Amino acid sequence: MSNTPISRFEPPRLEDLPKDIAERISAVQEKSGFVPNVFLALARRPDEFRAFFAYHDALMEKPGGLSKAEREMIVVATSGLNACQYCVVAHGAILRIRAKNPLIADQVAVNYRKADLTPRQRAMLDFAVKVAARSHEVDDSDYGALKDHGFTDDEAWDIAAIAAFFAMSNRLANAFSIRPNDEFYAMGREQRR
Repeated sequence: MSNTPISRFEPPRLEDLPKDIAERISAVQEKSGFVPNVFLALARRPDEFRAFFAYHDALMEKPGGLSKAEREMIVVATSGLNACQYCVVAHGAILRIRAKNPLIADQVAVNYRKADLTPRQRAMLDFAVKVAARSHEVDDSDYGALKDHGFTDDEAWDIAAIAAFFAMSNRLANAFSIRPNDEFYAMGREQRR
């Protein structure tokens, strides 16, 4: 385990947090076995923590439309584009688990165009990356390409919203030097024989 600070800013002590935030962090720790550093780093500002995770959950945890693995693909591809180590590593781990594929996260993070994806997934990531890098260029043809691959208007909205939300998240993680937890690196990978 690393002794390097988890963030440029000292995280608050768990016992000093508002009850709702402490409960949320405890629930995450119970489920995953550790506290993701982003929770501790953002808990420094309780109102912003609540707003951040409310929008995160609204985008990433809702049923229907995009699968949870597809949502994570969007995060990993756009976070790679934005050079966000925290989000590539953390969401790469989640992607490997949700896709049940130990290779996919590395492929998507480095160059999704060469990854083992379906044409539908590639179209989804083409749109997400355009939103993340050149949203001012998005036009009707981009939405038409999504429709050609069976995406609904609501799914197109979700792709854009996830790419945009994580562009903000990437910038915060980079600006605050939030380190990925060591535990993320091994999650969802095959064991060596």
